[in-house]
Amino acid sequence: MRERAHARSRVEATMRRLETSLLDGTWGVGARLPAERVLAEQYGVARNTVREAIQRLAARGLLTSRRGAGVFVTDRLRTGVASPWGELVADHPALRDDILEFRRVLEGATAYFAAMRATKAEVKAIEALMRALEAARRADDKAAEAAADAKLHEAIAKASHNTMFLHLHASVLGVLREHITINGTGLREQGDDESIVLLQQHRTLCDAICSRRPEEARTAMQTHIDFVRGKVSEHGSGR
Repeated sequence: MRERAHARSRVEATMRRLETSLLDGTWGVGARLPAERVLAEQYGVARNTVREAIQRLAARGLLTSRRGAGVFVTDRLRTGVASPWGELVADHPALRDDILEFRRVLEGATAYFAAMRATKAEVKAIEALMRALEAARRADDKAAEAAADAKLHEAIAKASHNTMFLHLHASVLGVLREHITINGTGLREQGDDESIVLLQQHRTLCDAICSRRPEEARTAMQTHIDFVRGKVSEHGSGR
């Protein structure tokens, strides 16, 4: 009896560790989990303990097994909040201002904490995405520019190392990414002046984060979103 209780306890503890990796962004949507053997060694448990923990998470829709390929992270955490929003935003453009307002608060905070907590690897990733954004601007590839823009915002959210911020960002990530693409591309299509301003804003933001200046990072993010918000408002009103 006691042995069975210990086994259940080991499975539950392993589940908590797997869940933490889902929540903190270690394994994003579509990521393939390490092999059972690797996880068993990492967690100091038997392979059947890992297998049962994975099966329980799969039963909750958080993981899925693909025959011959492995175990992968589903988009369950994301779609639980975001699934209706893409269609609503598309059908009701007025909601975009609400999204920008939400982004101002959420991403201002993520920029602040990213400047405080980003690892060296995350700083390198942010710098690499900034270079990709600059390269797309030089090539006048607006689609690539918008895509790099969205990835940069995602990387900053991950670097905040706050599971709630990351979860909120991930939950509405499809909407935010679509929104960034719609508004980013739209502004860039208005002319080179807007593209140059957007690029400068992102450079200021990245410099503040990578130089560990939290208040400047938050201000830079909010300035960027206020600019987008103003331009979207102008465009919507016909100005």
